[in-house]
Amino acid sequence: MRAAVVGASGYIGGELVRLLDEHPHLTLSQATSDRLRGKPFAHAHPNLLGRGDRRFVAHDDVEPCDVLFLAVPPRRSAERISQWLDVAPLVVDLSPDFRLADLDAYVRYYGWEHPRPELLRTRAVGLPELHRKDLVGARLIAVPGCMATAATLALHPLAAEGLVSGEVTVCALTGSSGSGAEPGSASHHPERSGVMRVFKAIDHRHEAEIEEACGVRVRMTAVAVEAVRGMQAICSARTTTAIDDRTLWDVYRNHYGAEPFVRIVKRKTGIHRHPEPKLLAGTNFCDVGFAASADGMRVTVMGAADNLVKGAAGNAIQSVNVHQGWDERAGLAFAGLHPA
Repeated sequence: MRAAVVGASGYIGGELVRLLDEHPHLTLSQATSDRLRGKPFAHAHPNLLGRGDRRFVAHDDVEPCDVLFLAVPPRRSAERISQWLDVAPLVVDLSPDFRLADLDAYVRYYGWEHPRPELLRTRAVGLPELHRKDLVGARLIAVPGCMATAATLALHPLAAEGLVSGEVTVCALTGSSGSGAEPGSASHHPERSGVMRVFKAIDHRHEAEIEEACGVRVRMTAVAVEAVRGMQAICSARTTTAIDDRTLWDVYRNHYGAEPFVRIVKRKTGIHRHPEPKLLAGTNFCDVGFAASADGMRVTVMGAADNLVKGAAGNAIQSVNVHQGWDERAGLAFAGLHPA
């Protein structure tokens, strides 16, 4: 199958190109960038040097293909979605434009009225662990945000079992690649290096995604940390009944025991007792962990992942694998590095 990537000069676009190069069933036909039209891929992604003389084309020059990946800024997908749906029978959108089913939430969290609300009723959410059946036969797939993915996978088993009482607080830590490839004052090295900076204390837009996925009220704070790749979502909640680690093991094994890309990390000793984002760089895994309070009435659950892979490009390709009935692990077998 032929695949094209719109917006391939960014970090997520580069990861899509890298992963597609290793995919047994998908072949990259085109990658677009208006800014870098005519320039070789390695101009934006030096890790792709030596992979042939492949060059970016303009967005408007993308040709018909079998699957189209959209890695563009907010509103760009929604504004041109009719054009993109004419290009390919399957469109996978990695922007935030089709992530929420609630139209009012778009106004609250993004500040704009959605131009194509009818598509929100038919799009599938690109998180296979929760929406595998919906992906089969979908025309439009919306990939969740990176921090929303980690928090949702960490929290969903508890919520699904009715074990969450009241509001959940989420502290999401993220590396600098989450800010994108375009430089800004907050990502300038002297300002970013060594930081532990709260950059969104309340009303982060990923709150709405987590709430839709888990059915619980969420309050999220986002923090920039000294890392390039990686994210960690730490979710704290009160429980409806007293639970212990044994109960949590049963809950998480029941939900994720057969999942190829979710691993439970819960050790009593050693330095890797809980999920560690550094170990997941370049992989499509989301590691989840948990801890219960002594009285069993409070719990902290954690989700860690590479924000550019399981948080974006890898999740998109995993969703296409499910859509096509292929092995979900196709093109996503990299196990990570240690030490890194």
